[in-house]
Amino acid sequence: MGQLFTVVEGGGVTTPKGFKAAGLHCGLKKTNRYDLGAIVCEVPAAAAGVYTTNQFQAAPLKVTRESLGRDGKLQAMVVNSGNANACTGKQGEADAYEMRSAAAAAFGVEEHHVGVTSTGVIGEPLPMEKVRRGLAGLPERLKADGSEDFCQAILTTDLVQKMTCVSVQVGGQTVYIAGAAKGSGMIHPNMATMLGFMTTDAKISTANLQALLSKVTDETFNMITVDGDTSTNDMVVVMASGLAGNGDSAELTPEHPDWAAFQAAFQYVGEYLAKAIARDGEGATKLIEVSVTGAASDEAARAIAKTVIGSSLVKSACFGADANWGRIIAAVGRAGQPVQTETVDIRLGDIVTLEQSRPVRFDEEKAAEYLKGDFVHIHVDLHMGPGQATAWGCDLTYEYVRINAAYRT
Repeated sequence: MGQLFTVVEGGGVTTPKGFKAAGLHCGLKKTNRYDLGAIVCEVPAAAAGVYTTNQFQAAPLKVTRESLGRDGKLQAMVVNSGNANACTGKQGEADAYEMRSAAAAAFGVEEHHVGVTSTGVIGEPLPMEKVRRGLAGLPERLKADGSEDFCQAILTTDLVQKMTCVSVQVGGQTVYIAGAAKGSGMIHPNMATMLGFMTTDAKISTANLQALLSKVTDETFNMITVDGDTSTNDMVVVMASGLAGNGDSAELTPEHPDWAAFQAAFQYVGEYLAKAIARDGEGATKLIEVSVTGAASDEAARAIAKTVIGSSLVKSACFGADANWGRIIAAVGRAGQPVQTETVDIRLGDIVTLEQSRPVRFDEEKAAEYLKGDFVHIHVDLHMGPGQATAWGCDLTYEYVRINAAYRT
Protein backbone atom coordinates (compact mmCIF):
# COMPACT_ATOMS: atom_id res chain seq x y z
CA MET A 1 0.00 0.00 0.00
CA GLY A 2 1.36 3.42 -0.94
CA GLN A 3 1.44 6.55 1.17
CA LEU A 4 -2.08 7.39 2.31
CA PHE A 5 -1.41 11.10 2.77
CA THR A 6 0.88 13.89 1.56
CA VAL A 7 3.08 16.17 3.67
CA VAL A 8 2.32 19.82 2.90
CA GLU A 9 5.59 21.74 2.86
CA GLY A 10 5.26 25.06 4.70
CA GLY A 11 1.82 24.16 6.00
CA GLY A 12 0.67 24.98 9.51
CA VAL A 13 -2.37 25.21 11.77
CA THR A 14 -4.02 27.76 9.49
CA THR A 15 -3.76 25.60 6.36
CA PRO A 16 -7.04 23.72 7.04
CA LYS A 17 -10.04 25.72 5.85
CA GLY A 18 -11.55 28.17 8.31
CA PHE A 19 -8.59 28.82 10.60
CA LYS A 20 -6.54 31.92 11.34
CA ALA A 21 -3.87 32.44 13.99
CA ALA A 22 -1.96 35.20 15.69
CA GLY A 23 0.85 35.90 18.11
CA LEU A 24 2.22 38.96 19.89
CA HIS A 25 4.38 40.09 22.81
CA CYS A 26 2.32 41.30 25.75
CA GLY A 27 5.10 41.46 28.35
CA LEU A 28 4.96 38.08 30.11
CA LYS A 29 8.47 37.25 28.91
CA LYS A 30 11.50 39.38 29.68
CA THR A 31 12.56 39.27 26.04
CA ASN A 32 10.56 40.60 23.11
CA ARG A 33 9.58 37.10 21.96
CA TYR A 34 5.87 36.54 21.43
CA ASP A 35 4.12 35.26 24.57
CA LEU A 36 0.41 35.33 23.70
CA GLY A 37 -1.25 33.57 20.79
CA ALA A 38 -4.54 32.30 19.45
CA ILE A 39 -6.05 29.97 16.89
CA VAL A 40 -9.53 31.07 15.75
CA CYS A 41 -12.01 29.25 13.51
CA GLU A 42 -14.68 30.84 11.31
CA VAL A 43 -17.29 28.52 12.83
CA PRO A 44 -17.69 26.60 16.08
CA ALA A 45 -15.52 23.55 15.45
CA ALA A 46 -15.95 20.01 16.73
CA ALA A 47 -13.22 19.69 19.33
CA ALA A 48 -11.53 17.20 21.63
CA GLY A 49 -8.83 17.33 24.28
CA VAL A 50 -6.52 15.23 26.42
CA TYR A 51 -4.95 16.51 29.62
CA THR A 52 -2.15 15.87 32.10
CA THR A 53 -2.62 13.13 34.69
CA ASN A 54 -0.70 15.20 37.25
CA GLN A 55 -3.01 15.66 40.26
CA PHE A 56 -2.04 19.35 40.41
CA GLN A 57 -3.73 20.60 37.27
CA ALA A 58 -3.36 24.22 36.25
CA ALA A 59 -6.43 26.47 36.26
CA PRO A 60 -6.64 26.83 32.45
CA LEU A 61 -7.18 23.06 32.08
CA LYS A 62 -10.28 23.27 34.26
CA VAL A 63 -11.62 26.13 32.16
CA THR A 64 -10.95 24.38 28.84
CA ARG A 65 -12.51 21.13 30.07
CA GLU A 66 -15.57 23.12 31.09
CA SER A 67 -15.79 24.79 27.68
CA LEU A 68 -15.50 21.49 25.83
CA GLY A 69 -18.03 19.90 28.16
CA ARG A 70 -20.81 22.26 27.09
CA ASP A 71 -21.35 21.10 23.49
CA GLY A 72 -18.03 19.63 22.35
CA LYS A 73 -17.14 22.66 20.24
CA LEU A 74 -14.46 25.35 20.30
CA GLN A 75 -14.05 28.38 18.08
CA ALA A 76 -10.93 29.90 19.65
CA MET A 77 -7.94 28.56 21.55
CA VAL A 78 -5.86 31.12 23.45
CA VAL A 79 -2.45 30.38 24.96
CA ASN A 80 0.15 32.35 26.87
CA SER A 81 3.75 31.40 27.59
CA GLY A 82 6.04 32.65 30.35
CA ASN A 83 3.57 31.90 33.14
CA ALA A 84 1.84 28.56 33.83
CA ASN A 85 -0.97 29.91 36.02
CA ALA A 86 -0.60 26.69 38.04
CA CYS A 87 -0.85 26.34 41.82
CA THR A 88 -2.21 29.88 41.97
CA GLY A 89 -5.38 29.15 43.95
CA LYS A 90 -8.75 30.83 43.47
CA GLN A 91 -7.14 33.87 41.90
CA GLY A 92 -5.57 31.67 39.23
CA GLU A 93 -8.97 30.18 38.42
CA ALA A 94 -10.52 33.64 38.24
CA ASP A 95 -7.73 34.77 35.92
CA ALA A 96 -8.22 31.78 33.62
CA TYR A 97 -11.95 32.47 33.43
CA GLU A 98 -11.21 36.13 32.71
CA MET A 99 -8.86 35.09 29.90
CA ARG A 100 -11.72 33.08 28.42
CA SER A 101 -14.29 35.87 28.69
CA ALA A 102 -11.91 38.54 27.41
CA ALA A 103 -10.94 36.38 24.44
CA ALA A 104 -14.60 35.66 23.66
CA ALA A 105 -15.35 39.39 23.65
CA ALA A 106 -12.30 40.18 21.53
CA PHE A 107 -13.07 37.56 18.88
CA GLY A 108 -16.85 37.91 19.01
CA VAL A 109 -17.55 34.27 19.88
CA GLU A 110 -19.50 32.44 22.58
CA GLU A 111 -17.61 32.25 25.87
CA HIS A 112 -18.00 28.47 26.12
CA HIS A 113 -16.45 28.16 22.65
CA VAL A 114 -13.10 29.44 23.95
CA GLY A 115 -10.36 27.26 25.39
CA VAL A 116 -7.38 28.66 27.29
CA THR A 117 -4.02 27.28 28.31
CA SER A 118 -0.80 28.58 29.81
CA THR A 119 2.81 27.45 30.06
CA GLY A 120 5.81 28.73 31.97
CA VAL A 121 6.78 29.24 35.59
CA ILE A 122 4.56 27.54 38.19
CA GLY A 123 3.21 29.39 41.24
CA GLU A 124 3.29 32.97 40.02
CA PRO A 125 0.06 34.94 39.45
CA LEU A 126 -0.70 36.03 35.90
CA PRO A 127 -0.09 39.77 35.37
CA MET A 128 -3.62 40.22 34.06
CA GLU A 129 -3.23 43.83 33.00
CA LYS A 130 -0.66 42.70 30.42
CA VAL A 131 -2.84 39.75 29.39
CA ARG A 132 -5.90 41.97 28.95
CA ARG A 133 -4.00 44.38 26.70
CA GLY A 134 -2.60 41.49 24.72
CA LEU A 135 -5.98 39.83 24.20
CA ALA A 136 -7.45 43.11 23.00
CA GLY A 137 -4.67 43.34 20.41
CA LEU A 138 -4.91 39.78 19.07
CA PRO A 139 -7.89 40.16 16.67
CA GLU A 140 -6.08 42.65 14.44
CA ARG A 141 -3.11 40.24 14.28
CA LEU A 142 -5.19 37.26 13.10
CA LYS A 143 -4.22 36.12 9.64
CA ALA A 144 -4.47 33.12 7.36
CA ASP A 145 -0.69 32.71 7.39
CA GLY A 146 -0.33 33.24 11.15
CA SER A 147 0.91 29.73 11.96
CA GLU A 148 4.51 30.79 12.65
CA ASP A 149 3.45 33.72 14.84
CA PHE A 150 1.34 31.33 16.90
CA CYS A 151 4.19 28.82 17.13
CA GLN A 152 6.53 31.50 18.44
CA ALA A 153 3.99 32.58 21.06
CA ILE A 154 3.81 29.14 22.70
CA LEU A 155 7.55 28.54 23.22
CA THR A 156 9.38 28.56 26.56
CA THR A 157 12.80 26.87 26.64
CA ASP A 158 12.21 25.41 23.17
CA LEU A 159 14.95 26.11 20.66
CA VAL A 160 12.82 25.51 17.56
CA GLN A 161 9.21 25.86 16.45
CA LYS A 162 7.35 22.59 15.96
CA MET A 163 4.63 22.37 13.33
CA THR A 164 3.55 20.18 10.43
CA CYS A 165 0.67 19.70 8.00
CA VAL A 166 -0.58 16.90 5.77
CA SER A 167 -3.34 16.45 3.20
CA VAL A 168 -5.47 13.37 2.61
CA GLN A 169 -8.26 12.51 0.21
CA VAL A 170 -11.65 11.94 1.87
CA GLY A 171 -14.70 11.35 -0.30
CA GLY A 172 -12.81 12.77 -3.26
CA GLN A 173 -12.11 16.02 -1.39
CA THR A 174 -8.74 17.25 -0.09
CA VAL A 175 -8.76 17.41 3.69
CA TYR A 176 -5.96 18.98 5.73
CA ILE A 177 -4.67 18.05 9.18
CA ALA A 178 -2.10 20.28 10.86
CA GLY A 179 -0.46 20.66 14.23
CA ALA A 180 1.78 22.81 16.38
CA ALA A 181 3.39 21.96 19.70
CA LYS A 182 5.72 23.24 22.37
CA GLY A 183 7.81 21.25 24.78
CA SER A 184 11.46 20.88 25.66
CA GLY A 185 11.70 20.09 29.36
CA MET A 186 9.41 18.70 32.07
CA ILE A 187 8.43 16.07 29.52
CA HIS A 188 7.07 12.67 30.52
CA PRO A 189 3.42 12.75 29.51
CA ASN A 190 0.64 10.71 30.40
CA MET A 191 -0.59 13.50 28.80
CA ALA A 192 4.95 17.54 30.09
CA THR A 193 5.55 20.98 29.89
CA MET A 194 3.89 19.92 26.66
CA LEU A 195 1.14 21.63 24.70
CA GLY A 196 -0.21 20.43 21.38
CA PHE A 197 -2.71 22.04 19.03
CA MET A 198 -4.18 20.29 16.00
CA THR A 199 -6.55 21.62 13.36
CA THR A 200 -8.39 19.94 10.51
CA ASP A 201 -11.14 20.90 8.08
CA ALA A 202 -12.60 17.39 8.08
CA LYS A 203 -16.26 16.84 8.84
CA ILE A 204 -16.17 14.62 11.94
CA SER A 205 -18.15 14.35 15.16
CA THR A 206 -16.78 15.34 18.54
CA ALA A 207 -17.11 11.74 19.77
CA ASN A 208 -15.13 10.25 16.90
CA LEU A 209 -12.57 13.04 17.12
CA GLN A 210 -12.11 12.41 20.86
CA ALA A 211 -11.69 8.67 20.36
CA LEU A 212 -9.12 9.23 17.62
CA LEU A 213 -7.18 11.83 19.61
CA SER A 214 -7.06 9.58 22.68
CA LYS A 215 -5.77 6.63 20.64
CA VAL A 216 -3.15 8.67 18.80
CA THR A 217 -2.03 10.39 22.01
CA ASP A 218 -1.38 7.02 23.65
CA GLU A 219 0.86 6.03 20.74
CA THR A 220 2.67 9.34 20.20
CA PHE A 221 2.60 12.14 22.80
CA ASN A 222 2.41 9.63 25.65
CA MET A 223 5.43 7.75 24.29
CA ILE A 224 8.00 10.53 24.72
CA THR A 225 10.15 11.55 27.65
CA VAL A 226 12.90 14.08 28.24
CA ASP A 227 13.37 14.09 31.98
CA GLY A 228 10.69 11.95 33.61
CA ASP A 229 8.64 14.91 34.88
CA THR A 230 4.95 15.29 34.05
CA SER A 231 3.81 18.91 34.14
CA THR A 232 0.72 20.52 35.64
CA ASN A 233 -0.25 22.03 32.28
CA ASP A 234 -0.01 19.33 29.60
CA MET A 235 -2.79 19.46 27.05
CA VAL A 236 -3.48 18.50 23.45
CA VAL A 237 -6.53 20.00 21.75
CA VAL A 238 -7.85 19.36 18.24
CA MET A 239 -10.40 21.47 16.37
CA ALA A 240 -12.26 20.29 13.24
CA SER A 241 -13.98 23.02 11.22
CA GLY A 242 -15.83 20.64 8.87
CA LEU A 243 -15.38 23.17 6.07
CA ALA A 244 -13.69 20.75 3.68
CA GLY A 245 -17.04 19.03 3.43
CA ASN A 246 -15.52 15.57 2.83
CA GLY A 247 -16.81 15.75 -0.74
CA ASP A 248 -20.27 14.31 -1.22
CA SER A 249 -19.82 11.71 1.50
CA ALA A 250 -21.14 11.68 5.03
CA GLU A 251 -19.03 12.77 7.99
CA LEU A 252 -15.97 10.72 8.88
CA THR A 253 -16.57 7.68 11.04
CA PRO A 254 -14.54 4.49 11.57
CA GLU A 255 -16.85 2.86 8.96
CA HIS A 256 -16.04 5.48 6.29
CA PRO A 257 -14.01 4.02 3.37
CA ASP A 258 -11.36 6.74 3.84
CA TRP A 259 -11.12 6.44 7.64
CA ALA A 260 -7.86 4.45 7.50
CA ALA A 261 -6.20 7.16 5.41
CA PHE A 262 -7.47 9.94 7.69
CA GLN A 263 -6.32 8.05 10.78
CA ALA A 264 -2.86 7.46 9.27
CA ALA A 265 -2.55 11.16 8.46
CA PHE A 266 -3.71 12.15 11.96
CA GLN A 267 -1.24 9.67 13.48
CA TYR A 268 1.59 11.14 11.39
CA VAL A 269 0.92 14.64 12.72
CA GLY A 270 0.90 13.41 16.33
CA GLU A 271 4.07 11.38 15.88
CA TYR A 272 5.88 14.19 14.06
CA LEU A 273 5.14 16.65 16.86
CA ALA A 274 5.98 14.14 19.60
CA LYS A 275 9.36 13.34 18.02
CA ALA A 276 10.04 17.05 17.49
CA ILE A 277 9.52 17.63 21.23
CA ALA A 278 11.84 14.76 22.14
CA ARG A 279 14.50 15.94 19.67
CA ASP A 280 14.33 19.46 21.16
CA GLY A 281 14.75 18.26 24.75
CA GLU A 282 16.56 20.76 26.93
CA GLY A 283 20.28 20.48 26.22
CA ALA A 284 19.75 17.49 23.93
CA THR A 285 22.23 16.55 21.23
CA LYS A 286 20.34 13.59 19.76
CA LEU A 287 16.96 11.93 19.34
CA ILE A 288 16.75 8.43 20.81
CA GLU A 289 14.18 5.93 19.57
CA VAL A 290 13.48 2.74 21.51
CA SER A 291 11.59 -0.03 19.75
CA VAL A 292 10.35 -3.02 21.73
CA THR A 293 9.07 -6.11 19.92
CA GLY A 294 8.13 -9.60 21.01
CA ALA A 295 6.47 -8.42 24.23
CA ALA A 296 3.54 -10.18 25.90
CA SER A 297 1.24 -7.31 24.81
CA ASP A 298 1.35 -3.83 23.32
CA GLU A 299 0.76 -2.43 26.80
CA ALA A 300 3.79 -4.31 28.14
CA ALA A 301 5.88 -3.14 25.20
CA ARG A 302 4.89 0.48 25.85
CA ALA A 303 5.84 0.26 29.51
CA ILE A 304 9.22 -1.30 28.71
CA ALA A 305 10.00 1.16 25.90
CA LYS A 306 9.19 4.14 28.14
CA THR A 307 11.27 2.71 31.00
CA VAL A 308 14.30 2.33 28.73
CA ILE A 309 13.92 5.75 27.12
CA GLY A 310 13.38 7.33 30.53
CA SER A 311 16.43 5.80 32.17
CA SER A 312 18.92 8.50 33.17
CA LEU A 313 21.70 5.91 32.83
CA VAL A 314 20.68 4.97 29.28
CA LYS A 315 20.33 8.65 28.34
CA SER A 316 23.74 9.45 29.85
CA ALA A 317 25.38 6.52 28.05
CA CYS A 318 23.99 7.78 24.73
CA PHE A 319 25.36 11.26 25.46
CA GLY A 320 28.77 9.78 26.24
CA ALA A 321 28.65 7.43 23.21
CA ASP A 322 29.12 4.46 25.56
CA ALA A 323 27.61 1.23 24.18
CA ASN A 324 26.68 0.06 27.68
CA TRP A 325 23.89 -2.39 26.88
CA GLY A 326 23.81 -3.43 30.55
CA ARG A 327 21.96 -0.22 31.34
CA ILE A 328 19.37 -1.09 28.70
CA ILE A 329 18.68 -4.62 29.93
CA ALA A 330 18.54 -3.37 33.52
CA ALA A 331 15.81 -0.92 32.50
CA VAL A 332 13.93 -3.70 30.69
CA GLY A 333 14.05 -5.81 33.84
CA ARG A 334 12.65 -3.11 36.13
CA ALA A 335 9.75 -2.05 33.92
CA GLY A 336 7.33 -4.20 35.91
CA GLN A 337 6.36 -6.28 32.87
CA PRO A 338 6.79 -10.01 32.13
CA VAL A 339 10.15 -10.87 30.56
CA GLN A 340 11.75 -14.18 29.67
CA THR A 341 15.26 -13.49 30.92
CA GLU A 342 16.88 -16.02 28.57
CA THR A 343 15.50 -14.69 25.26
CA VAL A 344 16.29 -10.96 25.05
CA ASP A 345 18.06 -9.42 22.04
CA ILE A 346 19.42 -5.86 21.99
CA ARG A 347 20.65 -3.85 19.01
CA LEU A 348 22.13 -0.38 18.72
CA GLY A 349 21.24 0.56 15.17
CA ASP A 350 22.33 -2.56 13.27
CA ILE A 351 24.96 -3.49 15.88
CA VAL A 352 23.96 -6.58 17.86
CA THR A 353 25.13 -6.34 21.49
CA LEU A 354 22.99 -9.05 23.11
CA GLU A 355 21.47 -12.19 21.63
CA GLN A 356 19.27 -14.60 23.57
CA SER A 357 20.39 -12.72 26.71
CA ARG A 358 24.04 -13.51 26.01
CA PRO A 359 26.71 -10.90 25.20
CA VAL A 360 27.83 -10.70 21.59
CA ARG A 361 31.28 -9.48 20.62
CA PHE A 362 30.95 -6.22 18.71
CA ASP A 363 33.19 -3.45 17.44
CA GLU A 364 33.27 -0.92 20.31
CA GLU A 365 34.70 1.82 18.09
CA LYS A 366 31.97 1.34 15.50
CA ALA A 367 29.32 1.40 18.23
CA ALA A 368 30.78 4.57 19.75
CA GLU A 369 30.80 6.23 16.34
CA TYR A 370 27.14 5.29 15.86
CA LEU A 371 26.19 6.70 19.25
CA LYS A 372 27.89 10.02 18.42
CA GLY A 373 25.28 10.67 15.71
CA ASP A 374 22.19 12.82 16.17
CA PHE A 375 19.85 9.80 16.01
CA VAL A 376 20.15 6.59 18.03
CA HIS A 377 17.86 3.59 17.58
CA ILE A 378 17.73 1.00 20.35
CA HIS A 379 15.88 -2.21 19.51
CA VAL A 380 14.84 -4.70 22.19
CA ASP A 381 13.29 -8.01 21.09
CA LEU A 382 11.84 -10.09 23.94
CA HIS A 383 10.79 -13.10 21.82
CA MET A 384 7.66 -13.64 23.92
CA GLY A 385 4.60 -12.50 22.02
CA PRO A 386 3.08 -10.07 19.50
CA GLY A 387 3.38 -6.89 21.59
CA GLN A 388 5.30 -3.96 20.16
CA ALA A 389 5.76 -0.25 20.81
CA THR A 390 8.10 2.65 20.11
CA ALA A 391 9.11 5.48 22.43
CA TRP A 392 11.18 8.59 21.85
CA GLY A 393 13.47 10.67 24.02
CA CYS A 394 16.84 12.38 24.07
CA ASP A 395 20.21 12.20 25.77
CA LEU A 396 20.93 13.70 29.19
CA THR A 397 23.59 16.39 29.00
CA TYR A 398 25.43 18.92 31.14
CA GLU A 399 23.38 21.60 29.39
CA TYR A 400 20.12 20.17 30.74
CA VAL A 401 21.35 20.74 34.29
CA ARG A 402 22.52 24.28 33.47
CA ILE A 403 19.17 25.24 31.94
CA ASN A 404 17.09 23.89 34.82
CA ALA A 405 19.39 25.10 37.57
CA ALA A 406 18.55 28.66 36.52
CA TYR A 407 15.03 28.24 35.03
CA ARG A 408 13.42 31.06 37.09
CA THR A 409 16.34 33.44 36.69
